[in-house]
Amino acid sequence: MKNIILGLLATAILLTVTQAQVQEKFFVVERESQSVAIIKKGLVKSYMKDMHNMNHGVIKFDKDDGYIISRDGYVIKFDPITEKKEAEYKTSKSAIGFVIGENFVAVANYDDKSVDILTRDLKPISKIQTGSKNVGIKIYKDYIIFAQMDNDKVSIYKNGNGTKKSPDFKLFKEFEVGKMPFDAMIKDNTYIVGFFLSKAFGVIDLDKMSYSQIKVTAKDDKPVLKVPHFGFWSLSEDRTFIPAVGDNKVMVYDNNFKFIKNIEMQGLPVFTSLSPDKKYLAVTFSGKDFPTIQIVDTKTLKVIHKFTFEGKILHLRWSSLQDSLYVSVNDADKVNVIHTTEWFLEREIFQIQKPSGIFVYMQKDK
Repeated sequence: MKNIILGLLATAILLTVTQAQVQEKFFVVERESQSVAIIKKGLVKSYMKDMHNMNHGVIKFDKDDGYIISRDGYVIKFDPITEKKEAEYKTSKSAIGFVIGENFVAVANYDDKSVDILTRDLKPISKIQTGSKNVGIKIYKDYIIFAQMDNDKVSIYKNGNGTKKSPDFKLFKEFEVGKMPFDAMIKDNTYIVGFFLSKAFGVIDLDKMSYSQIKVTAKDDKPVLKVPHFGFWSLSEDRTFIPAVGDNKVMVYDNNFKFIKNIEMQGLPVFTSLSPDKKYLAVTFSGKDFPTIQIVDTKTLKVIHKFTFEGKILHLRWSSLQDSLYVSVNDADKVNVIHTTEWFLEREIFQIQKPSGIFVYMQKDK
């Protein structure tokens, strides 16, 4: 018993020390005001202004670098600690996604039908012309992989210079895929691409460089009429949670896309997000249920909690350090924080205009 108590105390001390060494900063896109609000310790700390069109702004972090992609084709590099802009570069009139490599940033463009390869400081290296809107860009080893929306293909480019020199990407392989690919995800060595006009997913094994197509159906072998963006999927170790489009369900599959169950939801689900420990799934909705979040127990696959706010829920993000779920309430100009142990509204954070995407940077204390 004494050893057990000592072990628990040691774990608690280690957790306290770890949390003291690392803090979360939440960067919240202000959808209409070309800015980003920064939340730290539960309060709005500051703002980053002049970030261009943030209507669908996306933020990513790699080591001590932060990057933003704006709707109007700007890529912005900033310091997530000082919150200062360091560089920016306009790749096109409309950019849709980007990835950060060891010594490059690759941007998939929608408008000028190309993929830009930039240095980490956003200096242009090369531009890959595709003749198509480009989506679903990912990195695997020395490859970048992206889908050509207008050409019904997935392209794989290989960097011949590795990570030590300026990248030199050349076409390695292309796959003809389903009609109108529009988004993708990557898990380990598997690139999964979805289609607007084909009721299936394309799966590429990036080690074998082989392609297969999987038809995805719901209960009773009914086809999925349209698949939501993969950014709205949630993957645990052994299950995949997919919000059904046009139906009040979250579909549950195993990792081989074998159907397990439909979870009946209140409305039409849009976004699903797993908690860091994978015990809970938060689900948002469209239409009349826009203001609602439902919480699913991933073991029982049952809805266990519901929250309804005064305004549209555009995004949410789980804390990795605290028992908290941060929620963008767009119409109400605030971010709500739900306590995820006792399940109650713990805090309302104001002074945020039209919040949408929430992105977390783990800042180490010095």
